[in-house]
Amino acid sequence: MSASKKLTLFAITWPLFIEVFLHTFMRFADVFMLSFVSDDAVAAIGVVNQIMVFTFVLFNFTAMGSGVVVAQFVGAKKPKDISITIANAIVINLLFGILISLLVVLFRYPFLHLFNLSAELLEYANIYMLIVGGTLFTQAMVLTISSVLEAKGYTKDVMLVVLGMNILNIIGNYLFIFGELGVPQLGVTGVAISTAACRTLAMLVLFLILYRRLDIKLNWNDFIKLKLDYVKKIMNIGVPAAGEHLSHNTSQLMITVFITLLGATALTTNVYTQNLMALMTVFSMAMSKGMQIYIGQLVGAGKREEAYHQMYRGLKVALIIALTVGTILAFSGEYVLRIFTNEEEIISVGVALLFIGVIMEPGKTMNLVIISALRAAGDAKFPVIMGVISMWGISVPLAYLLGVYLGYGLIGIWIAMVIDEWLRGILMFFRWRSRKWEEKVLVEQTKPAHSGA
Repeated sequence: MSASKKLTLFAITWPLFIEVFLHTFMRFADVFMLSFVSDDAVAAIGVVNQIMVFTFVLFNFTAMGSGVVVAQFVGAKKPKDISITIANAIVINLLFGILISLLVVLFRYPFLHLFNLSAELLEYANIYMLIVGGTLFTQAMVLTISSVLEAKGYTKDVMLVVLGMNILNIIGNYLFIFGELGVPQLGVTGVAISTAACRTLAMLVLFLILYRRLDIKLNWNDFIKLKLDYVKKIMNIGVPAAGEHLSHNTSQLMITVFITLLGATALTTNVYTQNLMALMTVFSMAMSKGMQIYIGQLVGAGKREEAYHQMYRGLKVALIIALTVGTILAFSGEYVLRIFTNEEEIISVGVALLFIGVIMEPGKTMNLVIISALRAAGDAKFPVIMGVISMWGISVPLAYLLGVYLGYGLIGIWIAMVIDEWLRGILMFFRWRSRKWEEKVLVEQTKPAHSGA
């Protein structure tokens, strides 16, 4: 039995690991290739991506909610309910995605002026935000369809789509930045076109895969008439989940504003280092996504005791791998950073931040894995409440105090983030241990299911 359980969790997680790594590598490749344009281009797109991540959080409230509900319906073996949930989620996020795309394009200047960008940085940021922001609805669909496919266990399909998107994105970036094969040399504009085109193609391919993979085909009436019971289940998970992510990303936006006060060099250093830090977190993010699917299915099938113990096993593996990768990256940080830049100030501060990142990583890993497990079990509100208190009561004010007011710069700001991640991680650990999440299950079993505990 034990081997079979491990295989199940492994089978769900390994394609997710590759998918998350490819998403991270896509950002990594964009930053690397933009460094051939200029450090200013990297800084400008780094700011825009903070805004874009904020919009992804808004889309994720439906994507995450539908993923959890579908996972529990899969565990309870209710295919008709799965199809209705998916149709409702697609309609909600498509309409919402179009609205957000319009708002980002229309109000891009007010958003960008929050970051005190110089004229050159503002020009780069504006064109990127116009092109990528105008097609954000495609990302809303990619997130939603990926989430429900993964919840049904089709993690390999999503992985292959992301792989294709990465390959096309790198080719597009190369052609537009360097003007190869007769393609016009468009720099930042070209990178934006490449990103938007790849997301649109990925959306279309995912729609096709979804149609082929559903046990019960989607009915047009399910798209036209939203069903309140299913929408409520999605929102009961999605809104609190989005609240936690929204709090995190708005706090990060505020911290980015503090970093802009330190100057363009500090902003560029932070962009390079954050992208390298993402490599530390890749497996933890994959485990958190796998845990959300696996715990959701176990809880939906009534196997709560098994769900309780599987979270600890996944957390242990994620911590070991994240710390190993983080330590290697920190000790080789100087050589890695020289791939992007030769500025000694950026390199020296960036290396120090990578070592701080190793200290931060256990707290961040606990947050990613345990919050996903809590959400999968239906316990979505507790992480939001604790997140808002810690991020806005500790992280943001402490970042300003240490980084700006006391003059410790990026080092001070990152120390504030370490304290926030560890505090929330410990709180989430004790929440899971309390087993209060067992009272929050969304889907009723059609017949009693007994765990082997």
